[in-house]
Amino acid sequence: MKTVKIIIVAFLAITLGSNSYAQMSDHSKMASTKTETLKVSGNCDLCKARIEKAAKLEGVSNAEWDAKSNSLAVTFDPAKTNMDQISKKIATVGYDNSKVKANDKAYNALPGCCKYVRMK
Repeated sequence: MKTVKIIIVAFLAITLGSNSYAQMSDHSKMASTKTETLKVSGNCDLCKARIEKAAKLEGVSNAEWDAKSNSLAVTFDPAKTNMDQISKKIATVGYDNSKVKANDKAYNALPGCCKYVRMK
């Protein structure tokens, strides 16, 4: 009987200790990320897929583009990337944004449905 109690107490201590550690590591990951928004021109679902794919650099955990507002919300680790790198990458696939304008060659390579009104 005494052995059973010791086993139960040891099991509870291990379980509670590992849960506490998991919560601490999740919190530390959240503290090291940053979310910013960027205006990105585009039109359709194909634009959404291309913009979000381009934004997913190393260190980016989430990128969500909204067609109505032409706004891209990006969650990233500032130790691995920054908004300047992300905006340059988006421009290389043909999409003007509030930081970098896409070059004409990249814009002209977009499918017809993705030809948005260019930013000035």
